Amino acid sequence: MRLKDKVAIITGAASGFGQGMARRFAEEGARVVVADLNAKGAERVANEIGKAAIAVTTDVSQRTDVEELVYAAKSAFGRVDIMVNNAGYTHRNGDMLAVDEATFDLITAVNMKAIYHAAVAVVPTMQRQGGGVILTTASTAGLRPRPGLTWYNASKGWAITATKSMAVELAPHNIRVNCLCPVAGDTGMLEKFMGADTPEIREKFRASIPLGRLSTPLDIANAALWLASDEAAFITGVALEVDGGRCI
Repeated sequence: MRLKDKVAIITGAASGFGQGMARRFAEEGARVVVADLNAKGAERVANEIGKAAIAVTTDVSQRTDVEELVYAAKSAFGRVDIMVNNAGYTHRNGDMLAVDEATFDLITAVNMKAIYHAAVAVVPTMQRQGGGVILTTASTAGLRPRPGLTWYNASKGWAITATKSMAVELAPHNIRVNCLCPVAGDTGMLEKFMGADTPEIREKFRASIPLGRLSTPLDIANAALWLASDEAAFITGVALEVDGGRCI
């Protein structure tokens, strides 16, 4: 019960890594706010968890939605201890000049500006409570960028730098800020990361990971659980690689 009596907001929690985190956090005693633009998916995950979870339909690119999300968490559970910025978006792997402006704007809104919205909404609450944890799902793409995902890579590099800067500024308030850098997993975004989903491309991608497999939601959830727990009380400003060795 490493998160007993903690309240965690997790964005992008209707599927993939976010769903894995929501379930794992609840198993360890947290009350969980399952936030996602996919209302039905969020409801499904919250219902599977039970009374310890609520679902909130949230567009993280919109400040009012994020403010309403934090309000819903406090209304339901009385506080916010953990804010997980997990929602993400990418363009399809390919020529950087072929990415249209609307897609570029959505990448920056979801992968970058949403972190700002979350901080503005949740930091004052954490300051009043005497501390908290902010955790962002970044990517190995932000540490070791590769061709074909230029604008996505850049957004994740921004997330890593924002994490480190926030960690320094918020440390006096006992607010720890960290991020995860997963290698791609078998989630809804994998096909865009690879450009196309074929057995040959999957095998080539898998072969680039020393441990020989893609990541799983449980891999990422376990890393997030540790960073969010008091076991990591002296850890802030890190970009933790959860990548089977791919960034080596």
